Amino acid sequence: MSFFSMTWKRNRETEFERKLRANDREYNLSFTYAVIPQISSLSWFTTVVPLVLVLAVTAAKDATDDINRHRSDNRVNNRKVEVLIDGKLCSERWMDVKVGDIIKLESNQFITADLLLLSSSEPLNLVYIETAELDGETNLKVRQALTVTGALGDDISRLAGFNGEVCCEPPNNRLDHFTGTLLFGDHKFSLDNGKVLLRGCTLRNTHWCYGLVLFGGPDTKLMQNCGKNSFKRTSIDRLMNVLVLCIFGVLALMCAILAVGNYLWEINKGYQFNIFLPREDDSGGASLSAFLTFWSYVIILNTVVPISLYVSVEIIRLGNSFYIDWDRKMYDARSDTPAEARTTTLNEELGQIKYIFSDKTGTLTQNIMTFNKCTINGKTYGDVYDYLGQRQDVTENTEVVDFSFNPLADPKFSFYDHSLVEAVKLGIPEVQGFFRLLALCHTVMAEEKSKDQLAYQAQSPDEGALVTAARNFGFVFRSRTPESITIMEMGKQQRYELLAILDFDNVRKRMSVIVRSPEGKVSLYCKGADSVIFERLNPSCRKLMEVTTEHLNEFAGDGLRTLALAYKDVDEDFFSRWKQQHHKASTALENREAQLDQLFEEIETDLLLLGATAIEDKLQDGVPQTIEQLAKADIKIWVLTGDKQETAENIGYSCNLLREEMNDVFIVSGNTPEEVKQQLRSAWRTMKPDMAEGMVFLPEKILGKVGSALKDEVVSGEYGLVINGNSLAYALEEAMELEFLWTACMCQAVICCRVTPLQKAQVVELVKKYKKAVTLAIGDGANDVSMIKAAHIGVGISGQEGMQAVSSSDYSFAQFRFLQRLLLVHGRWSYLRMCKFLRYFFYKNFTFTFVHFWFAFFCGFSAQTVYDEWFITLYNLVYTALPVLGLSLFDQDVNDAWSFQHPQLYVPGQLNLYFSKMAFFKCALHSGFSSLVLFFIPYAAMSDSMRQDGKDLGDYQSFAVVTQTCLLFTVCIQLSLEMSYWTAVNTLFIVGSLLLYFGVTFTMYSNGLFRLFPSAFSFIGTARNTLNQSNVWLTILLTSILCVLPVLTYRFLTILLWPTINDKVMFKARQAKAAPPPPSKRTRIRRGSSRRSGYAFSHAQGYGELVTSRRFLRRPAVSHSSHFTPMKSTSSFIPMGRSAGYSPTDGPHNAKAQGVEGTSLQMYRIIQDQSL
Repeated sequence: MSFFSMTWKRNRETEFERKLRANDREYNLSFTYAVIPQISSLSWFTTVVPLVLVLAVTAAKDATDDINRHRSDNRVNNRKVEVLIDGKLCSERWMDVKVGDIIKLESNQFITADLLLLSSSEPLNLVYIETAELDGETNLKVRQALTVTGALGDDISRLAGFNGEVCCEPPNNRLDHFTGTLLFGDHKFSLDNGKVLLRGCTLRNTHWCYGLVLFGGPDTKLMQNCGKNSFKRTSIDRLMNVLVLCIFGVLALMCAILAVGNYLWEINKGYQFNIFLPREDDSGGASLSAFLTFWSYVIILNTVVPISLYVSVEIIRLGNSFYIDWDRKMYDARSDTPAEARTTTLNEELGQIKYIFSDKTGTLTQNIMTFNKCTINGKTYGDVYDYLGQRQDVTENTEVVDFSFNPLADPKFSFYDHSLVEAVKLGIPEVQGFFRLLALCHTVMAEEKSKDQLAYQAQSPDEGALVTAARNFGFVFRSRTPESITIMEMGKQQRYELLAILDFDNVRKRMSVIVRSPEGKVSLYCKGADSVIFERLNPSCRKLMEVTTEHLNEFAGDGLRTLALAYKDVDEDFFSRWKQQHHKASTALENREAQLDQLFEEIETDLLLLGATAIEDKLQDGVPQTIEQLAKADIKIWVLTGDKQETAENIGYSCNLLREEMNDVFIVSGNTPEEVKQQLRSAWRTMKPDMAEGMVFLPEKILGKVGSALKDEVVSGEYGLVINGNSLAYALEEAMELEFLWTACMCQAVICCRVTPLQKAQVVELVKKYKKAVTLAIGDGANDVSMIKAAHIGVGISGQEGMQAVSSSDYSFAQFRFLQRLLLVHGRWSYLRMCKFLRYFFYKNFTFTFVHFWFAFFCGFSAQTVYDEWFITLYNLVYTALPVLGLSLFDQDVNDAWSFQHPQLYVPGQLNLYFSKMAFFKCALHSGFSSLVLFFIPYAAMSDSMRQDGKDLGDYQSFAVVTQTCLLFTVCIQLSLEMSYWTAVNTLFIVGSLLLYFGVTFTMYSNGLFRLFPSAFSFIGTARNTLNQSNVWLTILLTSILCVLPVLTYRFLTILLWPTINDKVMFKARQAKAAPPPPSKRTRIRRGSSRRSGYAFSHAQGYGELVTSRRFLRRPAVSHSSHFTPMKSTSSFIPMGRSAGYSPTDGPHNAKAQGVEGTSLQMYRIIQDQSL
């Protein structure tokens, strides 16, 4: 079995998909027909040269895309690991490891495959792993080997002689579940998730361990959660495929019309020309002539689907990808990481994003918690005041508290309120009791790396932050055993006897420890959600509780995560009786949890309030501002995280995704399908009371039918939705998925917590299935890979959780804040450029081709071309290639600063206003009009015309020169009208293409080429003689003006009467002339007074029993669901410019778009910047 992991896409299926392009098949047929003399009236090179060029460019572009992915895969597959082979350790590549191998891992090393843990360097055969790649959590988990295998130790000879047989479940994607047995000797041992190390984890704080390979490569649980590789195409690609099929139909219709015309012409007039054009074989007569004419016109008119279209599209995408790679404003200096466009096929899709699905840990947050403020005995600490008593903002120049009195202080810890450390030094009992509680009430593990150097391993970042705070203020947690906790109190070592741990769960929302002090006093220390703690306080604390409540409201307004602290002294006799009952309940086989909960409630009463803490969960730089900007662009953000519900909610408030100003934030936490359905319908009744009865309670079959055209409902007010993983599993079932999606899509923000990697992908697929909208998924860990692959656009954050997400992504960078530049600048520009390019490209080629159609009625339907053969060959590849590339690579309606100032500019892309079927239809009509002018004006002007020397001007060659010159001038003028941003390159391309045309044309009709190739260049001097006439230039001028005059008129009227937001912003930018002011400095976002307990306890039921069990001192995380109930939150415009998105073939952008799903045009008008 190969353990090779692959994310690159160069395979047979991909090649097959590429070959299915309709235009490729059409040009292959055209090439075949072009070499048949009886059919083709053109030389072979007119078809072969474009075909060879497009295939070469496309192959080179696709190879470049997959080479980058291939290199990334190789970096993973070629990592080295030590494998036990023939009694000795050998270094092998990951891809060469096999099932049954025994491998050695060392600290900080990635786990190669799914392993059965055999032995480790730690006591009791424990290992500590970080699972950030799997579930996004950076806290350590514990795994323990079987005793029988742990005895093998690191003895190579005994490990080499290990003879066991493992029977286990087949490969699957369940990260939290494993079942199997080990047959070793004559005994069979049970295996579960606690005995297994999964690929993607990192070994921490363990010198070495040995493991037996169970699954590798694509069979690992990590890769099973990654989803399948899919070839992504943009919505414009899909639309182009439909349009190409329509064009084929039009091409066949035109050829059929001309074939019928040839048949009629042969019958009625053909005999008159037999004397001039005698037939060698007249057996077929008019029918054979019509048949051959049909295929002849297929060759002539095939430019209606130009092969160079796809060449140009690939070049444009490649160029816009380079802009992303080269953007210094998306470069992160701290990690030395630039932005990278890992694919070149999706750039314009970045300008149409409607839904963003984001991971939390490492994506929105840095996963760094800091002790920010606290309130102790009714007094707050943490703010900085000047000598006048005015509160000051903390800056880089603010003086940091000096902790030099404490040799064990963490040098990285910063605090700015000097009064708190003075209170500690003064020995104020309440202050010291506050930090004593923080040093005792936790399940943190301490590791003393060297003298006076401590490292804490916490089950959650919050616990680590609180214990670190206590450490710096003189209460240093040093070590623990199952029976005791040792701390340093202001330099004096104290050993507390650990009597019991009352562990945390999502129902209790608190944890407590019962300890006996060195003086023999028994005390209970408790910390938890303020609402829970306040219910259990002694009545004597009522006044203090009111003051603390005010402080908690202030902390919550600053976006901090709050936690209340309380304690009580326990009577020895009471505790003895309680301890006996606790032991009895903890060993009960039935109703163990209920009995323990009752005992916990019994002892956690009459508490005395000490105060509360306020912790700041460090967001990545610019996250709130980025989310605000994206919301203004009418982009909806859903956070999908494996974190617990309370943590996810607090981050939602901190990053401005959830706001106190929202009308309501719905909590869906049902444990049964019926509960989930009722909670979703309750949310429906709140948001749409007038439609709740009429829509929510429709039978599922009817819901399924209307679901295929699911649109956003407009609701009054703003709402948020929070749903946990268990409830989400029911909500994603077929019978309920539409109700969930309907409810979620009416909310401004959605947070799904405790979700698995597979559920993340299922949520993305659900939105893709029923919403005609473009989705983007962004994450940084392996647990995000499945949703990154499922979304239309996948973005990887190159953070601290490995490179799996980046390897599977389409775009990558180092900070979430760069997402707004990727979408609002690069994405919007790419979309605008591509839409302009397509409209102009179809226009110029339709116009070019339709002239042939009109000419057929004047040449006896003989498949004669209007233009010279070399002009036909070079028109798309040379004369018009560079100008349109200049438009597509350099054009922009407004610069990046204005794009950030007016994020509403992004909305038209979501509504497909710049290129659609209607825009294409208008483009075809415009081309038809232009082709009529281009043919009939020169035709009428040159009929019976004389040159200045008295010779006839109306010959075929002269007419071809005039017509093709008029065509080239017209398309160049049209391109100039499309241009919003002129550069020297654009000007050079347009002027250069005209000069090149005249140079080539005069050369083709020169004496020199005639002497070299008399049969190929027989029309000497035609260009010189024709273009030397003044009436010819008047004809060119008249034709060009008539072609663009309706466009100018239509554009002027639409800008004057129906200006779009693009028109207004462009006008405003041109009036301003100077650069817009820089964005305001980052300020703290302050919310209202509603508070939330934000302490991130461990994600498991609790580990107090394990800490005191003597079996091991750290604990693994076991998934446990949260249970919450819904909570209630408290001058006239002057058209000096034109729209960058406007086209002569496109209507006013505020017109109703047909078939647009998602946000309506009415919404587009509503969210427009009122300042405009």
